Amino acid sequence: MTEPSRDPAIRGKTIQFRWTEGPTKGTTHEHVFHEDGTVEWRDAERSEPEAAAAGASPRHPPDKPAYAAIKVAEQTYVVSYLASSGYTLTVVLNFRDHQLIGFASGAKEWYPLRGTFDVVK
Repeated sequence: MTEPSRDPAIRGKTIQFRWTEGPTKGTTHEHVFHEDGTVEWRDAERSEPEAAAAGASPRHPPDKPAYAAIKVAEQTYVVSYLASSGYTLTVVLNFRDHQLIGFASGAKEWYPLRGTFDVVK
């Protein structure tokens, strides 16, 4: 398999996705796009100790999946990864207005998504 592209606008960044439409509407997830090409995420509204106390894994997943990040237009990137849960998240990030649009899909489900995002690190 060819190594996926990981644009520097995304690679090495921590980005919070705030979902305004879709099954996770009203939540915020922090994604860490590591330099090594892997991604991990967590519920940004809970601290890691709170998540652990509630019995949730503070960061998901323990086996960080690979991601792709490709520039599609000026200040616009598509980002995608396949989680160990079997769901694929594919979002387009527009750095001009910080809007995101995308899809989450599994073997039998498909959900359109919308939201906003901010680079936090």
